[in-house]
Amino acid sequence: MPSLRTLLAVPVSLVLLAMAPAASSAPADPPTDALLPLLVTEGEVPAAALLAKEGRGYRYADAGPGVARSDHFRAGSITKTFVATVVLQLAEEHRLSLSDTVEEHLPGLVRGAGNDGRALTLRSLLNHTSGLHDFSADTRGTVPLTPRQSIRLALTHPPADHGHYSYSNTNYVLLGEVVEQVTGRSYAAEAEQRIIAPLRLTGTSFPGSRTSLPDSHGRAYAADGTDVTELDPRVAGAAGELVTTLADLDRFYSALLGGELLPPHWLREMLDTRAAHGSYGLGLFPQELPCGTTVWGHNGRISGSYVRTAATVDGRRVLTLRVNTDAIADPGLEPAVLAAAFCPRTF
Repeated sequence: MPSLRTLLAVPVSLVLLAMAPAASSAPADPPTDALLPLLVTEGEVPAAALLAKEGRGYRYADAGPGVARSDHFRAGSITKTFVATVVLQLAEEHRLSLSDTVEEHLPGLVRGAGNDGRALTLRSLLNHTSGLHDFSADTRGTVPLTPRQSIRLALTHPPADHGHYSYSNTNYVLLGEVVEQVTGRSYAAEAEQRIIAPLRLTGTSFPGSRTSLPDSHGRAYAADGTDVTELDPRVAGAAGELVTTLADLDRFYSALLGGELLPPHWLREMLDTRAAHGSYGLGLFPQELPCGTTVWGHNGRISGSYVRTAATVDGRRVLTLRVNTDAIADPGLEPAVLAAAFCPRTF
């Protein structure tokens, strides 16, 4: 991977100061635009891009070569918000209940090493309080598995404390299996009918075992610089296989939080983080910014891609950030971008 460190790295505080408008001038562009080059230099990513939605308007910015606004990319665990939305829609239709046990829908499947599906509810899968081991801790996100193989791998490990928050991809692989058992169709088919088609998310898909990305797309790189653009999505399945675009993610989260996909009482359930002690709701998690504003959304990490979408609780303001590698080296840059986008500017 060619070095991009020739770009100027400026401390975040100086960038924000430089963006401050004079008292008599028109408002300057949001400082999020100025922070993107820092993701390339200090964050050590090949390229970064973001698309922010405010009302009916959008603002796009990128840094580094090889990214474009219309690119398709892998969204990793953002898939979980789609799956959770489908499950809550099925609950609204009384086709399942969040208090149902896993055993009721998948009899005999969750057994072994102290794991017992008779003691686990669908809600505990949604909010990661089931205690089930994360299968991807064993595969490191590099081994394609069927859903049942992922579950069996997780069940070779004893559970963590049931009722305590412990993020596990196994939970959402199981939810994908529950959706198929309840509807007779895959979670992907249900999400396409219930979410993708109604919202006209034309760049969003569940690729299954397809290793290539749709046109157009850039390259994707592992942390060591290996090109991983070609990837079998079965490394993640219902926990992270989604392929999408910046515009589609902004549209999805805006619609979800704006009440287009769930009635108010189910949206309130989705935002209830009490069971996970404030860490996670049902397919969404909150982040409180330094200014006191709380944004809702999810992040996604899969080999060659890191994505973060955050939105105000009413869905009117949304930002999606992506980089074309696994992670951002400086963990302080992502919160800085969110603060620049969502916190009031006072100079």
